[in-house]
Amino acid sequence: MSAASCVHTEDQFLCSICLDLFTDPVSTPCGHNFCKTCITDHWDVKVPYDCPNCKEVFIRRPELKVNTFISEIVAQFRQSAKQEASSSSSKQQVSKPGEVPCDVCTGTKLKARKSCLVCLASYCETHLEPHLTMTGLKRHQLMDPVENLEGRMCEKHNNPLELFCKNDQMCVCMMCTILDHKTHDVVPLREGYEGKKVELGKTEAEIQQMIQKRRLKLEEFKQSVELSKKNADREMAGGVQVFSALMETVERRLNNLMDTIKEKQRETEEQAEGFIKELQQEISELEKRSSEVKKLSRYEDHLHLLQNITSLNAAPPTKNWTGVGVHPLSYEGTVVRAVKQLEETLSEQMKKMFETKLKRVQQYEVDLILDPDTAHPALILSDDGKQVHHSDEEKNLPDNPERFSYHAVVLSKQSFSSGRFYFEVQVKGKKMWDLGVARKSINRKGQITASPQKGLWIIWLRNENEYKACADPRVRLSLQSGPEKVGVFVDYEEGLVSFYDVDAAALIYSFTGCSFTENLYPFFEPCPNDGGINSAPLIISPVRHTE
Repeated sequence: MSAASCVHTEDQFLCSICLDLFTDPVSTPCGHNFCKTCITDHWDVKVPYDCPNCKEVFIRRPELKVNTFISEIVAQFRQSAKQEASSSSSKQQVSKPGEVPCDVCTGTKLKARKSCLVCLASYCETHLEPHLTMTGLKRHQLMDPVENLEGRMCEKHNNPLELFCKNDQMCVCMMCTILDHKTHDVVPLREGYEGKKVELGKTEAEIQQMIQKRRLKLEEFKQSVELSKKNADREMAGGVQVFSALMETVERRLNNLMDTIKEKQRETEEQAEGFIKELQQEISELEKRSSEVKKLSRYEDHLHLLQNITSLNAAPPTKNWTGVGVHPLSYEGTVVRAVKQLEETLSEQMKKMFETKLKRVQQYEVDLILDPDTAHPALILSDDGKQVHHSDEEKNLPDNPERFSYHAVVLSKQSFSSGRFYFEVQVKGKKMWDLGVARKSINRKGQITASPQKGLWIIWLRNENEYKACADPRVRLSLQSGPEKVGVFVDYEEGLVSFYDVDAAALIYSFTGCSFTENLYPFFEPCPNDGGINSAPLIISPVRHTE
């Protein structure tokens, strides 16, 4: 075989361990070749020593020497590859992904240098040569290489799209301006491009502004979640503290009850044991005397009996047990009394808990002023806008859209669409009243159905002691005593409206799970004057904060 026909490939000179060209190639006794470092490292960790290719095992670690013949061929191959790489680097670049390839090249596609709008093709430097030298091709319009050249041509007239129609917002050719867009505002592509760039800049600024707003809202949500977590942790900690104290109180009361019962039982047992011991002593003495009597009574000798009867011991002293007894104790009422004491203790702790809760919501106090533009004509407001009462006579007032004309109601000037707020109203001396919050769209000119579905979250008093929460259906409220001052707390996002007896620091009622979508207004209805029986005003009172 001639040397010219012997062609080596790169695969023949790859080490099967590192998969790279041999470095200091060595041969194993089985005839396979490896980099000296690769096979040495392999045998340093692999015992017994074997060939990575054929798995032949060697008893002793073979002594390795560099295969100079293969080493020289690899060196020649490296030099040849280097020269080939150097030569190819001076040639045109091969088209890479994302680059426009030459449409004429066959096999390996070279990177295009120009695109022709007439030929609708892209050319590398070699195939671009005719457009630079031939007279007919020199007149073709060349541009930087682009893909989809067909999209740059007018489908109707097969001319380059060189203009932009502002009326139709589309790219057109010169023929289009003569035929289809004769009266339209047509500008060169560059001008249209610059205009769109300005529009895109404005759009980008608007988008960035929207992104910024949403980032702020996102941060607001994160802060809300963090605040909610802190509130939840605080509430859970408070709950654990309260219930731990309650459990401790219950356990202590139970232990006291058990100790009391056990002490009474111990006293009874001690008393009974004393009586039993005394009785057993008397029985023992009596049995001894009985034995002596029986012994004398068996004598048949008259003289002997009479002579010895004087030696009979005197009767031991005994107690009259007729009126003595141990009566089983009755524990009736012991548990009831213990539970009553526990109830009183729990009531005290509950009151303390509600006082803490009330102080917490009082932090959201708002300063309210009654809005005369919403007040029914029969209502009289104080000059400072803090008091309202009903009059038997109606004033002649303008019937503006905000004014209530059917129910004697007035709203506050302030409204709320987020967050939390709290206010207190004095109801002392009144026989009837309505309090709470209403949504903005509440019916102001006709009859109002008092329910959350109609946009009203209130409680009311009727007939001096009939309290109700105007839910659907209405809820009768059992209060130990009528409140003289009512606190109203609203958490807009939580959907919560709560009412408190301020002086008793007790929760009256809560509307939960509400869905608020409008502004909320504090709602006041002092109810009819009723000939002076219900003349006392509703008074918006400042919160008295206590330590």
